[in-house]
Amino acid sequence: MKRFISLLAIPLLACMQAGEKTDLTKKRDEMAEGKKASIYTTAKDTDLRLNKSGSVQFKKVKQALETENSIFVNPNKTFQTFIGIGGAITDSSAEVFAELSKEKQEELLQAYYGKSGIDYSLMRTSIHSCDFSKGNFTYIEEGDKELKTFSIEIDKAYRLPMIKRAIEKAGGSMLFYASPWSPPAFMKDSKNMLRGGKLLPEYYDAWAKYYAKFIKAYEAEGIPVWGVTIQNEPMATQRWESCIYTAEEERDFLKNHLGPILEKEGLGDKNIVVWDHNRDLITHRANTIFDDPEAAKYAWGTGFHWYETWRKGDPMFENLQRIQESYPDKKLLFTEGCNEAFDPGKYQYWPNAERYGHSMINDFNRGTVGWTDWNILLDETGGPNHVNNLCFAPIHADTRTDSLIYTPSYYYIGHFSKFIRPGAKRVSTVSSISFLESTTFVNPDGKMVTVVMNSTDEEITYQLYVGSSTATSITIPARAMQSIIY
Repeated sequence: MKRFISLLAIPLLACMQAGEKTDLTKKRDEMAEGKKASIYTTAKDTDLRLNKSGSVQFKKVKQALETENSIFVNPNKTFQTFIGIGGAITDSSAEVFAELSKEKQEELLQAYYGKSGIDYSLMRTSIHSCDFSKGNFTYIEEGDKELKTFSIEIDKAYRLPMIKRAIEKAGGSMLFYASPWSPPAFMKDSKNMLRGGKLLPEYYDAWAKYYAKFIKAYEAEGIPVWGVTIQNEPMATQRWESCIYTAEEERDFLKNHLGPILEKEGLGDKNIVVWDHNRDLITHRANTIFDDPEAAKYAWGTGFHWYETWRKGDPMFENLQRIQESYPDKKLLFTEGCNEAFDPGKYQYWPNAERYGHSMINDFNRGTVGWTDWNILLDETGGPNHVNNLCFAPIHADTRTDSLIYTPSYYYIGHFSKFIRPGAKRVSTVSSISFLESTTFVNPDGKMVTVVMNSTDEEITYQLYVGSSTATSITIPARAMQSIIY
């Protein structure tokens, strides 16, 4: 008899649970109904640059139609926790910054790190030199395998002062991480920091200790280090500082050297990011490292860049999703992207900004927790760069006239960084039409942020649904980005 009663209770319990879910969904819809939303817009061929362009109100609506353009936000479904958006302060950025007047320096810091700017919350730098340095250097004397001469004195001229001022402008804290481009020449089989080459096995421990010394030296300067990536672009032989690791070599360096040595040095809390290269080979690298439990325990997650399009294909966003499905406990971090082939005639070239918008929306929708642009500042030549690898930054300085040039990319990044704050969670967001791209986050204070990009040449009106039965109608200009805050 007891068994019979319990079986009767099962469908009743299921109905109660279903009813609770229905009530929850209803409450979500009711919460959105009547709520006002502020719209911020940047649009090509207009004066709109992250300007507040209107406000709307959510109301009860009927079933969405196939003839409408719709974006559906489901507040009941949340995903990864956001850690921040920012850019890299390289030697080049810092040296150009030092050439500016005090007034222009303050303007730049406010533009990136101030509340009235786009409010960056994370930062990357290089461990000794990279291509965006005026020359090739390390922190030790050549041949010093015991690292007795280790010193970051060279960074104290330009790089460290700018980093410190940026962190201060951001409110005193910043998620800060660093990446090496190459070990010192004597540690490599090629005896050259440039043009690839490999780290010699006899220097694995010395190179791992070099990371520990870097972290301790920067923290002694008052800059807390969140973590490191193992190697910038470990499969690219570049004419600048570079070093090649196969997936197995990176796995073993992490497992047997870098991970244990950072722990031994009291730095086991630092986050280690693997790969730090393009999306094309990312799944192979993740599979090789994360399928090894002894290596995986030291790895926070996978870093990636966007340059796989050099082969004329499309960005490989789906590879990110495959990693997220296979290793849900490992994080994804965009560690570098910029528009290559600097041309001063293309400062206002809109597709450069749209590349940022397309990548950021799709990277976040595949589980990425943080997003890092490359140089935050370059000069009127797209440098300085000691191997002539000249590129765009979101802001350029014309050092001849002491002026700053804001590119559309700056504003497109700002549509995310200004409104989405660390600790936010991504919210399920789907577009009914391919030419509107969108993502949504809910901030720790409960404010929702939906970012929408229109890369067509036509103005588009769309319905923004929050929950199943509340929506508002919004018009986005041609070639535009919007942030809707509600």
